[in-house]
Amino acid sequence: MKQKTILWVDDEIDLLRSHVIFLSEKGFNVLTETNGEDALDVVRKKEIDLIFLDEMMPGIGGLEVLSRIKEINPQVPVVMVTKNEEEFLMEEAIGSKITDYLTKPVNPSQIFLVCKKILEKKKISDQFTTKDYLQDLNQISTLLQHNLDHSEWIDIQLKLTNWDIELGNLSDLSLLQTLTEQRKDCNKEFSKFVEKNYRTWINSQPSDDVPTLTTQIVEKYLFPILRNSDSPVFFFVIDCLRMDQWLIMESLLSEYFRISKEYYYSILPTATSYARNALFAGLFPSEIEKHYPELWKGNDDDERSMNKYEKDLLAHLLERNRIKLRNELKYIKIIDPEVGRNFENNIMSYRNNHLTAVVVNFLDMIAHGRSDSDLLKEIAPDERAYRSLTNSWFTHSSLLSTFKAISSMKNAKIFITTDHGAIRCLRGAKVLGDKETSTNLRFKYGRNLKVDDKNAVFVRDPLDYKLPRRGVTTSYIIAKEDYYFVYPTEYHKYLSYYKDTFQHGGISLEEMILPIITMEPK
Repeated sequence: MKQKTILWVDDEIDLLRSHVIFLSEKGFNVLTETNGEDALDVVRKKEIDLIFLDEMMPGIGGLEVLSRIKEINPQVPVVMVTKNEEEFLMEEAIGSKITDYLTKPVNPSQIFLVCKKILEKKKISDQFTTKDYLQDLNQISTLLQHNLDHSEWIDIQLKLTNWDIELGNLSDLSLLQTLTEQRKDCNKEFSKFVEKNYRTWINSQPSDDVPTLTTQIVEKYLFPILRNSDSPVFFFVIDCLRMDQWLIMESLLSEYFRISKEYYYSILPTATSYARNALFAGLFPSEIEKHYPELWKGNDDDERSMNKYEKDLLAHLLERNRIKLRNELKYIKIIDPEVGRNFENNIMSYRNNHLTAVVVNFLDMIAHGRSDSDLLKEIAPDERAYRSLTNSWFTHSSLLSTFKAISSMKNAKIFITTDHGAIRCLRGAKVLGDKETSTNLRFKYGRNLKVDDKNAVFVRDPLDYKLPRRGVTTSYIIAKEDYYFVYPTEYHKYLSYYKDTFQHGGISLEEMILPIITMEPK
């Protein structure tokens, strides 16, 4: 490993000679200067890893030297060392982008600790991160040998997601490959778990043995807020929001809100036309079709046509539960940037409204757009880059500005969730079906469907899964893990075209285990 070079600038450097020797014995190459001009000359000519800078020196003062150092090398860390403890000086130094601040007299252990913290922080952090991950890896591998319940699967998904983010920051990315393989194993077992238990869940009363499902979200979490408060309530459904994407967004919102989280399981298929309608209706798709046939219309190949009646479904749910709003239910669907900006510009006009429901489609548009765009695939080739793309969008979005504006509203409450997540599909599954079969990649319905049982759940009677019949002989198939369906016709062409795209509709941790967020302004 390359020896680190430290520059120590102090007009009384001879009095610090023991400190310099101590650092040299610890393996650092220590250069010394007694004035600012000479120090600046060293910074221009040599590669310096860390600078200790005295604040009070004859000639150019420490703050001026600091400013000029940053002009030469903005990245070099600088530790200000001074006898002066006045607050204004600390503020000036911090404003000038110092890395740390020490007050004289300093002792050797202080200096050594600062060097370790600044120069070896990432190395030490990586070592501990690796150790902690390997412990969790072994723990998760052990858990997979047992019969896990729905809450334990939520814990596993949270651990995997947090490690996705943590390991993505390591300089050594080899552990990410290990994590990818572990997530693949987890999704294999999770698919078996869902296939075994799903029909029991959807036919059971709420209990500790059954996960909270899409159909329960509004009644369980939103309605108590409406019943107990006349304050403005904003209900956001962010379409296609993965757990890791929410954690990125949360980091930007925590400054403005007190945030609490719980988790739920999406219904199947984890597709917008099924899951989001079920979310707003508080009913399974077959129940919507039965009770509100006029609101279950459209074509699955066009998700917008299947989700035209969300406001009506929510209004019926409010009515069935005898929820009396102070004023009319407001519903906004943000499907393009202009609608988002208009909502942001007019957000204060909603501050007296009891319930405002907002659907945000942008993340779903990114997922679909990436499937069809080589440019987006290049920008976001994997989950780590996909999160980065989410961060870039949200940081500069009208949605973040809208949330900030709501944080200034007295007693406002925000409830956020999603209808489904998305999984990066890497394996194709050959499927057979007639010409009337739906075109979806992660689920299909039609007649005479055939697919390998290892790759999909076969739903022969749609009512078993509380799905619309769509015809006497119609059946469904729902993809497991990271598989996507491909027809035999031009098989290799479409296998290649859809490989490595983010899709939804199937069974996976990423698509099914979803956040429920409540936010209140700080």
